[in-house]
Amino acid sequence: MLMTNAPGHLAENVMHFARVLRHAGMPVGSDRTQAALQALQVAGLEQREDFHAVLAACLLDRVEHRELFDQAFELFWRDPDLTGRMRALLLPKVTLQPGAVTAPRENRRLADALFPQPPSAEPPPPPPEETEVDATLTWNDRELLRKADFDTMTADEWRAAQKLLAKLNVRLQRLRTRRTQRALRGRPDWRATMQQMARHGGELWDMRFRTLGTRPAPLVVLADISGSMSRYTRMLLHFAHLLGHADLRVESFVFGTRLTRTTRLLKSRDPDLAVAQVVREVEDWSGGTRITTCLHEFNQRWARRVLPGQATVLLITDGLEHGDTAQLAFEMDRLHKSCRRLVWLNPLLRFDRFEPRAGGIRAILPHVDHFLPTHNLESLAQLIDLLADAPARPTH
Repeated sequence: MLMTNAPGHLAENVMHFARVLRHAGMPVGSDRTQAALQALQVAGLEQREDFHAVLAACLLDRVEHRELFDQAFELFWRDPDLTGRMRALLLPKVTLQPGAVTAPRENRRLADALFPQPPSAEPPPPPPEETEVDATLTWNDRELLRKADFDTMTADEWRAAQKLLAKLNVRLQRLRTRRTQRALRGRPDWRATMQQMARHGGELWDMRFRTLGTRPAPLVVLADISGSMSRYTRMLLHFAHLLGHADLRVESFVFGTRLTRTTRLLKSRDPDLAVAQVVREVEDWSGGTRITTCLHEFNQRWARRVLPGQATVLLITDGLEHGDTAQLAFEMDRLHKSCRRLVWLNPLLRFDRFEPRAGGIRAILPHVDHFLPTHNLESLAQLIDLLADAPARPTH
């Protein structure tokens, strides 16, 4: 039971604020809410800064959620123009002229959390009967959605992005195999030719040929599910599900504090059910990260089982590893030598001023063939184009 003997309506407001944070994507349980109410009775309510510090200490557990918490606190507890601010969150972003002051980025999921759509709202009146035109998303809307960051999408934008993702033309480079198949040109197939001659009394009516067959290049996905990567990894799992159901050989793993194989969990035909099953079954989802330990386990236990020599590996992580980066460089070199090409997808590349200063990033970068962003639908389309082409000069 939550403590509700706080003065006035404080307990109800704090519980409501916790629900807002939870709906906005922060893992806030009832135990944290109760701890906040107990701490407020001890700390007092004389100063707003103390009130903010108490709630932050009790409801925050990851530094990457600090910006979201601060924005929600400002909107929920004291804002003279709350309605206007929430409308601004829902409006399209306007490109500022050079030299203009750039406003801080606000997470628009707060709009859905603070002002959810009422379930009993009447649907808008149907448009007049005209020629049927598919205008669910205009060209401009689709273009904006393709460039929208996964981490700041609203719930409606997220669902629309999933629909656009399902329509991507998935294709991988095809590799030659040792097995042959029938063809119009190539090597003479003497056995099939003799069989054809036998059917026509020994006369040569049609020459048969065979050529080397092809198959899509196998793909292995290693996705970071730490707190700073969970929003991006969730969409990348939808992408892995799409590849796995396009007659492609895809093996998928997620890692945080431990490595988990998710290939079987993504076999469900419904992508939402498949990804939800992964989130439910993986115990360390949206927790910490141990990149070196997880890569060591993959190289030692899984590499020989799921990494044929022609496989492409997609490493999805921000590369923010703590501790000894020399061992991380060793595991990356081992992984690179076990596959045909290694592609590193990092959402930090969305920043124009990104520089590889972190020790983990500097340890990983020399051992990858391609270094690409993965923060919106446009970056995923570029990834598909890369996977469809033959290996070229590295892009980092």
